[in-house]
Amino acid sequence: MKTRLTCPCGEVIKGQDEDDLVEKANAHLTAEHEGRTYDREMILFMAT
Repeated sequence: MKTRLTCPCGEVIKGQDEDDLVEKANAHLTAEHEGRTYDREMILFMAT
């Protein structure tokens, strides 16, 4: 299960599970990278 992602901006995003990680990654994108979106598969591909 992947629960950690490091955004190219340097922000480390951690989730309790994959669903939580995807939710938090999307919230980060909305707040910090307006106009950028990634689907679940891309987020999990970049995660560890």
